[in-house]
Amino acid sequence: MRVLGFAGYSGSGKTTLIEVLIPLLRAQGLDIALIKHAHHAFDIDTPGKDSWRHRKAGARQVLIGSDQRWALMHELQGAAEPTLADHLRQLAPCDLVLVEGFKRDAVPKIEIRRQGHDAPPLAPQDPWIFAIASDAPVLEQHLPWLDLNDPPQIAGFIGAWLQRPAPPGSVA
Repeated sequence: MRVLGFAGYSGSGKTTLIEVLIPLLRAQGLDIALIKHAHHAFDIDTPGKDSWRHRKAGARQVLIGSDQRWALMHELQGAAEPTLADHLRQLAPCDLVLVEGFKRDAVPKIEIRRQGHDAPPLAPQDPWIFAIASDAPVLEQHLPWLDLNDPPQIAGFIGAWLQRPAPPGSVA
């Protein structure tokens, strides 16, 4: 199971790019999983529904299942936030795990940049960034530039990257 992170500031287009890349990568025959880090409280359950009521009553884990999908909600109840490695252990085996967020973790990453964003580049401080996807060419000549407006090019780059051995020290 290989792990590929997408790092960038809010509004850079990470979610939009990943949404377009998933079907392109699936078309390459890849089984894809995704881990998204949220920096705030979030809820995937509907207030008032049975599972929400059970969770609010104090159940630490609530699993909802149907003939279409299942989801497991796990309340931390004061425990430390799980790491990316903790989340990866929860996934079934697959070919590629795409990660949005966890930008400081030691996983191979593509940095997403938008022209006009005032935020400083991440690549100079992160040795795990091995390519930059941007809507304009970038100055860092030592890293490949991927055209953010050409998702098939990016998917092809990722497919070629998957053919190489995993870097030592990464979480997967």
